[in-house]
Amino acid sequence: MRTAPHAGSAPASALPVDWTFQTGWASDADDVRAAQRLRFAVFAGEMGAQLTPEAMAAGLDIDRFDPFCDHLLVWAVDRAGRRPRQLVGTYRVLTPGGAHHSGGLYADQEFDLAPLDALRHRMIELGRACVRPGWRSGGVILALWLALGQYMVRHGFETMVGCASVGLADGGRFASALWQSVRASHLARTQWQVAPRCPLRLADTAGHAPITLRAMPPLIKGYLRGGAKVLGPPSYDASFHTADLPIMMRMDELSARYRAQFLVQ
Repeated sequence: MRTAPHAGSAPASALPVDWTFQTGWASDADDVRAAQRLRFAVFAGEMGAQLTPEAMAAGLDIDRFDPFCDHLLVWAVDRAGRRPRQLVGTYRVLTPGGAHHSGGLYADQEFDLAPLDALRHRMIELGRACVRPGWRSGGVILALWLALGQYMVRHGFETMVGCASVGLADGGRFASALWQSVRASHLARTQWQVAPRCPLRLADTAGHAPITLRAMPPLIKGYLRGGAKVLGPPSYDASFHTADLPIMMRMDELSARYRAQFLVQ
């Protein structure tokens, strides 16, 4: 679930009405590179992430997990067919088999996930979610989540985990206040709680208003509304300069609204 901190925020102006969205899974290396280019534009170009020298030179957000992931793509398609389609959103999914071959989950680098060991055989990791600037509407997020819901049902997976990222441009005050809020309202049961390997140094939140669900970054808000739980305090990711919250969503705890909306056979 590594996400751009504001990946689901709406643009200042409405999206063109003559575009529609199509989702699909990467079928070849060109599709994967397209996802990596979009991720690079958002994470490195927009957010200033410090990627590897190889990634920076290539203009691609690449890491060792990509070859073992399924890559979900959302394309904007001109209804009239006058303009070429544009890749506007992406997610990647690491399955239990992929995690075995890659040596673990991305989140294993940031957290001690031993409490989740009993779940791993039917657990996927979501990551690298981002939406192109100018297309950050509910429609793109809806398209991504509909495809993910179908994927979970089709493959019989029960649990989704990942890192939900929060920017630190304000010195970490928002991220710290967010953690204080979600720990009070959406913290997982003790048996599922995990510890960060590099804990975020929490900022002084005195005088900072509690972060309501409505004020949370859109993807985090969506996860929590769907029934997800936060597994523990945030880790600090130096490369992306973000606070990463460990989040888990289990299919048997999905809210009734999300179950009806996203679990489309």
